Amino acid sequence: MTAHQWRIGPAPVDGEQVDVAVDCHRGLRGPYTGLGGALRRVVPEAYGRWPDLVQRHLTEILSAAPELRGTIDAAPETLTSLAVPEERTRIYPANRTRRLAHGATEFLTGYAARAGHRPLRLAFDRVDEADPTDQEFLAIFLRRARPDAVRVLIGTAGGTLEPELTAALDRYADRLPELTRPVGGAERDPKELLRAYVDADGTSTDPAEAAAYRQADPKIRAALHDARAALLRERDEWSLELGAIPWHLERGSDPAGAGAEALYEAARHCGAMGYYHAVIDYGTRGRAIVDPDTQMERFWLLSTRASSAMVVLGRTVEAEPTYLDLRSRYAEPELQMSTGYALAMLYTRFHPDELKDHHLARGYINNSIAIASLLPDVEKRAFHSVFQNNGLALIEMRLGRVAAALRLVDEGLERLDRELPGDKHRLHRSVLVHNRGKAYLALGRLDEALTDLSKVIELDPNYADYYFDRADVRRRLGDLAGAVTDCDTAISLSPPFFELYYNRADLKAELGDLVGAIADFAYVVELEPDQLDARVNLVSLLLDEGALDAARQPVEEGLFRHPGDARLLHLRGVLAVADGAEVDARRYLDEALAADPALVAALASRAALAFDGGDHERALADLTVALAVDAANPDLLYNRGFVNEAAGRWAEAVADYSRALEAPGADRAELLGRRARCHAELGDTAAAEADRAASVAGQPGGAGQPDLAGAR
Repeated sequence: MTAHQWRIGPAPVDGEQVDVAVDCHRGLRGPYTGLGGALRRVVPEAYGRWPDLVQRHLTEILSAAPELRGTIDAAPETLTSLAVPEERTRIYPANRTRRLAHGATEFLTGYAARAGHRPLRLAFDRVDEADPTDQEFLAIFLRRARPDAVRVLIGTAGGTLEPELTAALDRYADRLPELTRPVGGAERDPKELLRAYVDADGTSTDPAEAAAYRQADPKIRAALHDARAALLRERDEWSLELGAIPWHLERGSDPAGAGAEALYEAARHCGAMGYYHAVIDYGTRGRAIVDPDTQMERFWLLSTRASSAMVVLGRTVEAEPTYLDLRSRYAEPELQMSTGYALAMLYTRFHPDELKDHHLARGYINNSIAIASLLPDVEKRAFHSVFQNNGLALIEMRLGRVAAALRLVDEGLERLDRELPGDKHRLHRSVLVHNRGKAYLALGRLDEALTDLSKVIELDPNYADYYFDRADVRRRLGDLAGAVTDCDTAISLSPPFFELYYNRADLKAELGDLVGAIADFAYVVELEPDQLDARVNLVSLLLDEGALDAARQPVEEGLFRHPGDARLLHLRGVLAVADGAEVDARRYLDEALAADPALVAALASRAALAFDGGDHERALADLTVALAVDAANPDLLYNRGFVNEAAGRWAEAVADYSRALEAPGADRAELLGRRARCHAELGDTAAAEADRAASVAGQPGGAGQPDLAGAR
């Protein structure tokens, strides 16, 4: 299979033979500049010919290419997407962009298959200047798109790339010979150079253009930026508001006004979409051009947009000083209230464990609760009081006071119903009901948790995560089929995320649908190949089904990604045993146990190998170590009893079989039959007869040789 391609340096003068070529420089359209460009090229055709394909991926298409809204049907709305900014109390997780990237990958590969391209050739240029959303997408796209179906060409200029993309390029792309940029060209006067620099929308790398720009009259530069921004706005393409337009307005005639407003709107939109790296960029740039003394509200909101994005990305230590700076600058009550809440959440939820301080968090939130109770506007007072007390409820949960948390949430819902119109703050009402459901779950009140999660689904039926949570409750209640149904619904509402498929695979395995479980675990590994538990479960199920050849590649790929992992080395050893390669099997099992001496499955497998080779002492030694780790495991006790029996150690075998009989899940008929034989060898006829009678009275069990490999 021919690989994808990676070009470092300029593109050939005569261009490249591709079907779609896009410029990924984030200065043009911000997040998903590259992916959005590709989608704008192919979606209209795809929608005309295969509307079902587009419908299946509406969320990811409209997220990356918002201009297509209106051209194609809208994606399902959730209360989060419908909420007006002042009512928005829920944000997307940082990994939402991975879901979008996987969905976009599947759309483009599906389009290529239906369009008959062999292959579809897509070129993404200036990728080292791309937003992290594009770089994440391209890393996933390179890994998942087969080059014989979709050939990807990545162009960079030698700049820094995200580590995941660098690794994907190194593994899945052939590096093309570097080309030399042509020297010279037509002479241009300073005015032409200046206009070229401005018209490049902040992406020019031409030294002469940059020099002409620096030397130009600042008023002329500002006028050119204003004119360019106005021209771009006439195109009515929203993604330009995330790149070129704010860049021009920052440098136009009103940077602190129009420029700051454009940056704030870009930050607001990207915060709502989960594009957090961009939010930090916009917020930081906006803070730099507004006057904190005369533009307090704008400075405050730009600052907290950036710091909130840092928190979601795990950069909490970097975010905290911004909140403290705002609190020291301004005595504005709502600012003190909101930053107090933010600091409380840092110390109870988001900071690393070593920095968490729930009592300090409680102090911050109590101050915010006090401020909320004094707000003059009745509706604001009610909403913010409930919101702040919901924060206190989380702190109470973290402190182990679940009943107190439940009381706070109940009181909040009652107050919202009593004091605010039913059509206001619907999102926050749903969040409170969801939080109450989680509190019930923590208390073990599963029926009440199920009721609340069902209620929140009625309030917000298109939010996939709620079905994910209800599936967990249904599973705990023993309703496995209902849990699978909830997983199915969540999958239908969301771009792919691996946790859904992982949980559904577990459920299917419990229900005995091993084919379905294997398919779901395989998909998890395709989405996120570093998910080690899913890979181990996949291989184990394949081995249980006797699909040895299908199990080999996942094992080897896993060891490529996780060298020296004990569980994977053990599975490699199991495959070697099945192949009859005993020397290799022992080596792999030894390596597994060197990595994890307490890995019970590997100890059982090595014991089986020793037993098959007639080495009873080594088999007993490994099984004894395994039982030191898992003393009540009936299979291990049975296996050691069997080895003791084979070695003529009748009393030791009786002891092991007797202990196994006390363990839940033991095969009593089989154990009693084996113990009867040992009693007979010891001359205890009465005990042997009693065991035989009990064995016959119980469910029949075979008397063959056990599988000493044990559970994988």
